[in-house]
Amino acid sequence: MQVKTQHDDLQNYLTDASNMPGGHADRLVVAENADEVAAVLAECSAENTPVTVSGARTGTVGGAIPFGGVILSLEKLNGVAIDRERRTATVGAGVILGDLQKEVERVGLFYPPDPTEWSCHIGGNIATNASGARSFKYGATRDHVEGLRVVLSTGEFLSLRRGEAVAADGIVMVVTENGRAIEIRVPTYERPRVRKNVSGYFTSNDLDAVDLFIGSEGTLGVVVEATLRLLEKPKGFFSGIVFFPKESDLLAFVEDVRGSSRKNQVAAAPGSDKSADEGVRVPVDAALLEYFDKNSLKLIAEKFPETPTKMAGAIFFEQETTPENEDVLFEAWNGLLEMHNAAQDESWFTTNEQDLKKMREFRHSLPVTVNERVVRNKQKKIGTDMAVPDDRFKGFLRFYNETLEASGIEYVIFGHIGDAHLHANLLPKTDEEATRSRHIYGRCIAQAIMLGGCVSAEHGIGKLKRNYLAAMMGERYLNEMAEVKRALDPRGILGRGNMFAETYLPA
Repeated sequence: MQVKTQHDDLQNYLTDASNMPGGHADRLVVAENADEVAAVLAECSAENTPVTVSGARTGTVGGAIPFGGVILSLEKLNGVAIDRERRTATVGAGVILGDLQKEVERVGLFYPPDPTEWSCHIGGNIATNASGARSFKYGATRDHVEGLRVVLSTGEFLSLRRGEAVAADGIVMVVTENGRAIEIRVPTYERPRVRKNVSGYFTSNDLDAVDLFIGSEGTLGVVVEATLRLLEKPKGFFSGIVFFPKESDLLAFVEDVRGSSRKNQVAAAPGSDKSADEGVRVPVDAALLEYFDKNSLKLIAEKFPETPTKMAGAIFFEQETTPENEDVLFEAWNGLLEMHNAAQDESWFTTNEQDLKKMREFRHSLPVTVNERVVRNKQKKIGTDMAVPDDRFKGFLRFYNETLEASGIEYVIFGHIGDAHLHANLLPKTDEEATRSRHIYGRCIAQAIMLGGCVSAEHGIGKLKRNYLAAMMGERYLNEMAEVKRALDPRGILGRGNMFAETYLPA
């Protein structure tokens, strides 16, 4: 165990990708193993010392920024054990996602979650239920977690396997490794009818304790190890970046691809009768469906001058293939593109890794260019992360376009259109524009809530968005969340300030 107290040693642990100012702590502890994590937590609980868990600090909502107490780094918990036969990986919380992806691919397997930042840690992915582009087909991190080993704030261990601790009559019971039983009252709020949502603790009538910890942002316990479900590596793929002269054609294309792909997802879901559903299976089954508006294309063109001009937007799609289905799949995609008036001659398609890498660079160059622009402006970007129900999506996109266009502030809209989840980034040039951008953000939050959406689809709540979570959930349901936290973290030492204000925690 390494313990550091000098300011220079702590400096890198006082910020994350949110750039939230004011972080400070008394000491940094870098644990070498799970037992050291338990010892630190037991000591801090006894002394009522707040603990902020630190991973790769790639989060954008200030969750890893400490305001006093102890920073507990999990970076040394980086063991990986892959069971090829069972198709699982048992990993430490400090494992870097990119490293895991390489290890898994080396044995011919596949771990689908793909948040934009591959330098993130698995522990952080679990804490925020990280998703990304491929969540359109494969879901978020939650859908690939089979088990967790968690250290509670008291220093006790919980070993959880999916299906072993499930709620009954509104209560989920967990038992620590030393035999102490803990009753947790399941929150009664209904989650928004959206595909992606990391706004508040997960809940359902048959809540699995594993799911309660996923997405809890380090406020209920410290995940030290996870067992992840893997898939066989796809045999091939067909990818394209398709440009559309008219937005109405682009949106109609997305609606058709989404509908076709969802039919395949339902037919392939565990427990479904695949033989009975073969009639609804159709060739188009996208793994990802990403959107770029016209302003995004103009910005990307600074790095990719071959980007076509005068386009209303573009869609990046990808579908896995086999030698047996390639021809019928290409024909199906081509038919959809023709039907919806895509600019096929200007669009890009590939089935090889080298060109796909360039397409992904195209996608990832946008947030990089956005960040470069705001640094040049000496301002911060204001970026949204809301999702709305599919049937409310077109109206929400229209609200984005009309509101942002009227503001006169530079902006781009891009992201996970397959999940009705887009990021609108305002790029203010002056302090006055920055103030107006924050007001516009608040209006977007209010609109998303009014449409039955969520205030955060993938970035989490952290410290920066807890007021928006309060607006979405209300006092009653925040109190229900706080009751869950008190059951597992009775002194409220974990992640203070994350998700809800400290006034909800024990005195």
